[in-house]
Amino acid sequence: MPIQVLSEKVISQIAAGEVVERPASVVKELVENALDAGAQQIGVEVTGGGTRLIRITDDGCGIPAGEVATAFSRHATSKISSLDDLQTIATMGFRGEALPSIAAVAEVEIATRIENEAAGITLTLEDGVVANRRSEGRARGTTVTVRNLFRKIPARLKFLKSTATESSRIANVVSQYALCFPEVGFTLTVDGRTELRTAGNGNLIDSIIEVYGQEIARNMIAVGSMAADWQSSPDAIRISGMVGAPQVSRAGRNYLSFFVNRRWVNSRILAFAVEEAYHGLLMTGKHPVAVVNIELPPAELDVNIHPAKSEVKFRDEHAVFAAVQRAVRRTLVAEAPVARIEEVTAAYSAPANEQGVLTPVPARNRHFELPEPVPLIASLPVLRVLGQARNCYIVAEGPDGVYLIDQHAAHERVLFDQIKAQRSAKRVEVQGLLEPATFEVSPRQAEELRRRLGELLEFGFALEAFGERTYLVRAVPAVLKDRDWQGMLRELLDGGLRQSRSEENIIATIACHAAVRAGQALSDEEMHGLVRQLEQSPNPHTCPHGRPTLIHLSAAQLEREFGRA
Repeated sequence: MPIQVLSEKVISQIAAGEVVERPASVVKELVENALDAGAQQIGVEVTGGGTRLIRITDDGCGIPAGEVATAFSRHATSKISSLDDLQTIATMGFRGEALPSIAAVAEVEIATRIENEAAGITLTLEDGVVANRRSEGRARGTTVTVRNLFRKIPARLKFLKSTATESSRIANVVSQYALCFPEVGFTLTVDGRTELRTAGNGNLIDSIIEVYGQEIARNMIAVGSMAADWQSSPDAIRISGMVGAPQVSRAGRNYLSFFVNRRWVNSRILAFAVEEAYHGLLMTGKHPVAVVNIELPPAELDVNIHPAKSEVKFRDEHAVFAAVQRAVRRTLVAEAPVARIEEVTAAYSAPANEQGVLTPVPARNRHFELPEPVPLIASLPVLRVLGQARNCYIVAEGPDGVYLIDQHAAHERVLFDQIKAQRSAKRVEVQGLLEPATFEVSPRQAEELRRRLGELLEFGFALEAFGERTYLVRAVPAVLKDRDWQGMLRELLDGGLRQSRSEENIIATIACHAAVRAGQALSDEEMHGLVRQLEQSPNPHTCPHGRPTLIHLSAAQLEREFGRA
């Protein structure tokens, strides 16, 4: 085939393929245009998963009648005019590809009016070309109607999912912007049903109620106030938003929302930063709920790296990571409460979203009063030990009720803190063995052990090669005396050392193997000693793996249960 210039129609559809991946992509582009137009109310209506109809209505500034047709030309935009403008982009749209790309794969009608024009204008486009133009009266703002998306491109249609799945993805897009712009009222109607309606009153918690529901909203904690010390400079990275208390964790990462300079983005760096902040507060396999806003100078990021503008690149990734991780961690450490019995039950019985996307709260469930926030406890009160239940739980009394303490999880936390402090001071306590013990490893474990010998030495293990895959062990960490240190080493070599947080994983694994076991009877002295040590922990509420160390049955709840309230 000879080299030739592609036709304009083929060029347009190739460009459309980069911008319009599915119906949710159309909704995203048109909602962003409405936000850039200064809209205070945005209505989204879809039918047939967005393939039959998508209609976006806003009360923004509108488009002048003489510029509407130009808006559907490729690379036509009012957001930038020169290359220098790319360094200071403050709007969401700027490429000038959204409207022409949508018109290339669907039938489009746009009706718009600006404030000082007597009448509005309506344009109908077919195959990207204006087919009809008329003037008519309408309110200020813009309505874009998209019909029969991909009908003339069957190959694109067959790659779409079910109608329900595509509608759910659209709901996710609208939900994300409702969280990012709580001052804007959003309405989403799917096949005639109102699925989401936000007040647009500027309160993020109200948007979270509408998107996630009351249960999550009551457990959200504001981020930002604890981090003012490094946010005083006008060029600093500013972090705000809300994060969920650990008891509202979820099975997937779909409840993580990130907005950079009010642009919704997908970012593995930001997701990792938030999850690092929850390290030791969540069980393995659980993920947090978070709505995080990152503000930084436009020159510090590149928003022009993805056709759909869903990703950004930071000039200093390390600084952004550190700012997010620190802000969220400080908030959690300062505000995380002791779990109550009813909260623990809810946290471990809540069903995961099978679709893996956000599902708005149905309209009929919206009318409620948000309960008063539960008083947040940053540390444990002094507890009086009452006894042991099932050789597993320590029962203790505090000034505000009864506490049930998981003896293994609590001892894990205490040992973790001790070992970490010894490690920081470079004074790890070591127990020498009366006779060297042999330790055999598999070829895979041997390779890992050779790489990590120095690191294990710093934690108190004294090992030396004794053959091809055998080592002599002369000393172990003191906390592992009379414990299964061989099993602990194998667990580390089989996976723990390869994790990104290798040092904390080693400490957590040592603490787990050294801690008292469930089913082990404890003397009164041992129980009192463990509880006193837990009271001194800087993070007494969870073990290093994120399981709760204790749950709280409040005095008020006891009175209710016994009919005294």
